[in-house]
Amino acid sequence: MKTYVTNNAATGRPSTSDQPAWISGKQRGITRLRGRKRSLPYLALGVVLVIACAGTFLWISLTANDRRPVLALNRPVTVGHILTPQDLQQVNVAVDAGVLVVDAGQATSVVGKTMAVSLSAGTLLTSDSVATPAIPVAGQSIAALALKAGQFPVEVGTGARVSVVLVPNGSQPSAVVAETSTSWPGVVTSMSSPANEQVTVVSVQVAEAAARQIAAVPAGQLALVLLPGGGR
Repeated sequence: MKTYVTNNAATGRPSTSDQPAWISGKQRGITRLRGRKRSLPYLALGVVLVIACAGTFLWISLTANDRRPVLALNRPVTVGHILTPQDLQQVNVAVDAGVLVVDAGQATSVVGKTMAVSLSAGTLLTSDSVATPAIPVAGQSIAALALKAGQFPVEVGTGARVSVVLVPNGSQPSAVVAETSTSWPGVVTSMSSPANEQVTVVSVQVAEAAARQIAAVPAGQLALVLLPGGGR
């Protein structure tokens, strides 16, 4: 019987150089088939990745088309504040049709208007935010105080919670608070400094009865005390 297996002198392994052609061809076919089987999972994974990337791109494209430039607050503002360009920033967001946002191109229409509500930085500006402020609210009134330096803390600003304190004969507010309970809680709605005058006019929203009492106090006998949580 003829044998076709010989030993390779270098490796000691059987050599196929003397094998019949039909045996060698069969082994090559098996090798190619095995290679195809190994490549199938990678091919399927590649198809899945391509589909996933295409879907992600489509979703981003559709979402981006729904976004539009609108106005948001660049810093906190309080009720009664007059909007300035520095208060505003442009952001691109996707919003529902029912949200009354202000388009970035309408910035000039809101600059100079009075805030109707207090809002934090980053909040989207709406048309209702700059409507006529709902002050004074029912049961409240606005009292105007002409105050000199030292009669109110420098930290007092629009929206601050304060106590209007009676200071007879120019006494210090701290001493009066210790001796009397003549004071009225309120919220500052605006502040202004008239030209050529050494006073600051502070408008404070207080109860109606308190507003009448405050209006009857002689000038120079009122002061403001800033209450906890009453910062700008």
